Amino acid sequence: MGGSPTRRRLVLATLVAATLAATATVEAQIFLRNFRSTPIARLADYDATFQFCRIMFTDNPNGDGGDWSVDWPRADINLSIRLSELTKTTVGRASAGAPNHLLMRLSDETLFRCPFIVMTEVGSVYINPTEAERLREYLLKGGFLWADDFWGPDAWDIWENEIRKVLPASEYQIVDVPLTHPLFRSQFEMKDGVPQISAVGNWVRGITSERGALSADVHIRAIADKNDRIMVLITHNTDFGDSYEREGDNPDYFLECSVPGYAFGINTILYAMTH
Repeated sequence: MGGSPTRRRLVLATLVAATLAATATVEAQIFLRNFRSTPIARLADYDATFQFCRIMFTDNPNGDGGDWSVDWPRADINLSIRLSELTKTTVGRASAGAPNHLLMRLSDETLFRCPFIVMTEVGSVYINPTEAERLREYLLKGGFLWADDFWGPDAWDIWENEIRKVLPASEYQIVDVPLTHPLFRSQFEMKDGVPQISAVGNWVRGITSERGALSADVHIRAIADKNDRIMVLITHNTDFGDSYEREGDNPDYFLECSVPGYAFGINTILYAMTH
């Protein structure tokens, strides 16, 4: 589905994803039973296909938010399934047929086998000196980190303090990603950006900003290297992970939140894997 002649707009994603929603959700629920005790990744787990890699981190005593496991494992499973359905990407599968999603720590050797890593609830992250050095090395070698699902200024301050241990402000700016950036059109054209996505429990009560006025504006930000390649994508005041994890909980939530969530997530993965 890559390339301008066959690039699908978001409206096509809505039609395709709505058709496939029930099947993929049932599949993910079956897979879930097999992944409640997912071990930390080993070198032997990598098979040269796409594998969703989630970072386990230590909680910050001053943090604001949940821990590394929020939305795990269903978000990891469901986004991997959608990627395999809506692109030609080969997604790794475990012996039972489930997407072979992986867990690791920043200090693990396996980090360098995964070009795309995700951290959620980064308002509660603590990065020690060894982890900071390893993550910096990983990013400068071509790795990509997506930091998602943290809300309000307090969570932002914690995250900024921790990521600055890795990429200091004197060398690397945090900038807003403009809608003209290639990330917004890697596959799906997202000329209007993305909506604010809240956890489904808040969404059904009409709450999209989870910290009220303090988190009213969605921030899609990034830290790039000296060649303008995004190394760290930061999605603040929104929760893409829930749009994947909870895609089957409510049909309206699926259409309003999961469809643009998947479009953005797939665009992000394709950008990360091709730059």
